[in-house]
This record gives sequence, C-alpha cells and structure tokens, in this order.
Amino acid sequence: MTLSVALQHRFGGFDLDVRFEAGRGVTALFGRSGAGKTTIVNAVAGLLRPDTAQISLNTVTFNDARTCLPPHKRRVGYVFQDARLFPHLSVAQNLDYPQRFGARPTGRDRIIEMLGIGALLARRPGTLSGGERQRVALGRALLADPRLLLMDEPLAALDGPRKAEILPYLDRLKSEGTVPILYVSHAVDEVARLADHMVLLSGGRVARQGPLFDVMADPAAVPLLGVREAGAVLRAHVTEHGLDGLSTLRVAAGEVQLMGVQAAVGAEIRLRVLAQDVLLSLDRPTGLSAQNILPVTITAIREGDGPGAAIALDAGGDTLLARVTSRAVTSMGLTTGQNLFAIIKATSVAQTAISGGAISAKASAP
Repeated sequence: MTLSVALQHRFGGFDLDVRFEAGRGVTALFGRSGAGKTTIVNAVAGLLRPDTAQISLNTVTFNDARTCLPPHKRRVGYVFQDARLFPHLSVAQNLDYPQRFGARPTGRDRIIEMLGIGALLARRPGTLSGGERQRVALGRALLADPRLLLMDEPLAALDGPRKAEILPYLDRLKSEGTVPILYVSHAVDEVARLADHMVLLSGGRVARQGPLFDVMADPAAVPLLGVREAGAVLRAHVTEHGLDGLSTLRVAAGEVQLMGVQAAVGAEIRLRVLAQDVLLSLDRPTGLSAQNILPVTITAIREGDGPGAAIALDAGGDTLLARVTSRAVTSMGLTTGQNLFAIIKATSVAQTAISGGAISAKASAP
C-alpha cells in the first residue's frame, strides 16, 4: 500500500511545496519546528484543504483538482501529541468510539494485548499516566480500522521514563502491524529506532528522502539533522553476552562489543552510531582502550562552512558516518576511495539508539 503526496500550500508567509511517497512500514517526516510536518499530516487526514494537492492511497483519491474526501471517509487513524481522549468516557468507551462512525475493527483483543492496556479498560483518562494515555490513543486509532496511521509527535509531550515506556509498544506495532505509518518527529533517536523510510524537510521543501539507512548516513544531511545528532544506523545481530557485561554483535564489517545489551542472543537490532563518536586511523591502531576497530573505505567527503567535515564510510556494505575537522582531512590526506580504520568506543551507543533491544550504557564521546 503506497501513500502518494504532492501538495502546495501558502500560509502566514510560508510556502509549503512537497512531493513524496510512503510505502509499507514506518515513513518518518523529520524536520525542525516550522518545516511543515504537521501541515502535511493534517492535509493527509483531511483536516486541512491545501491550495493544491494530489494525495492518494493506492487507488483511493483523497485530494485532487476535483476531490477533497472528508476525513471520516478516508479511514485514517490519527494519534496526536496530546492523546485527545474523551475525559468523560472510560478507556473501553474511548477505544470503541470509532464504531459510532461505522468502523468495523477486527482483532480488538489482540490490539489491547499488544498495547498492554487490558488492565486500564475501566479507568478514565484523567487517572492514566502520559504513556498510558498515548497507548490508549494508539489503540483507538487502530480500532478505527484505518488504511493508514498518522502519528504527529506522539512522544513529544512525554518525559524520559514515559517515552521509554511507550517505545517498545511502537516497536511491536511496527513488527506486528500491517497498516502503513506516517510518523512525524523532530527527535532523531525516535526516527532512527522506528523508521524504515525518511523524508527530511527543510523550509517547506523535501531536502532528502529514501531508506532510513541511506538518509541518516548521507553527509549532505548533516546540517539538516544537526551536527551533534548526525550519525549512521547499522543492523547488528547479537552473538554473545559476556560475563564481564560486554556483548558481542556482528555487523557487516565485523564484530563490535557494547555494554549492557539486553536483547537475546540471535536477535537483530539497530545501532545508531553518532558521527562525532567515530575516530579514524590511517593504520590499524594498537594499544587503545577502544576495542571496536572496523576496516572502512571513504566514499564521500563533505566539508561545510565551518571547521568540520562529514566523512561517509563503506563498512562492509553498511555506511558509517564520521565527523572530523577540516584540518584532520588535510593532515591525514583523506580522499575518496581511501582505505582506513574506524574506531568506536563500547560506551558510545546509548539506550535510546537501539531498536529490538536495549543498551544501558550512556553515550559519551570517544
């Protein structure tokens, strides 16, 4: 199932002009505040009529020159930042509310079990924690029998513990669900953990789009993601848990050891490795405390307006990203096609950088 979006809209002196497609899985709309993310999802939901739009989901046209399908006919589930549950209704009544408008959901019990809200059914929203409210809001959206699920900053209003509480449920929804998800966020860690595809917005335009692994590791995306947030996402398989607290994971370029991995042996997880946490060496180093040393090849060098440079690295078919100074590029003689070594500390991958399992180590620069 594919969502096709092409829209232009002007408001308050801001011009929005975007075109993209969102297929199966989770497509993240990422950008800074004011980039146009919420306007796009509101247009897809039918809550906003753009000046010009061509929006369709497979063969169903939401908007074109002659059509603007009303929201209740689009079969789109919408999870807002602030949950928006009906305070006078119980959780069970909130969940069943879409049936008043003709929704005929299947798998109600499965959705309640998947989201862990069975014990909440008799309670009112005012008695729930923020994470519980968001899980109920997600359940209500799924029980609207949607063709498409829209999630607009669903974790932005939550503190760290509540955010950590709900992320595993979103992981599970992604792995078990069949409904495509358009996920809006300006938090890189959420996007890196959940998304399959990424649409990077800047100034009302699509700056980059494509598979998450490609966009996150694109040196040209560093200014848009932020120099402290930029980094690659790698797939890894857990192969061993050591008695010393270090776990061994296999990535495309070899093995890495990380602290406190809680995923089971054999599990596939994602690692988000920040560009600022990758060191480069012309020769394989010895005598270092850092044990994660991977052979890499430079595929691109992008120097910005400041003193920094972003280096894209082929790591056995995966892409790593390193951020170094322009002076280091010159002094090391770095060039495209050059073979060298990337060094990653075992303590440099944070718990929020993991999908499919948790890592307890706090991020730190090498």
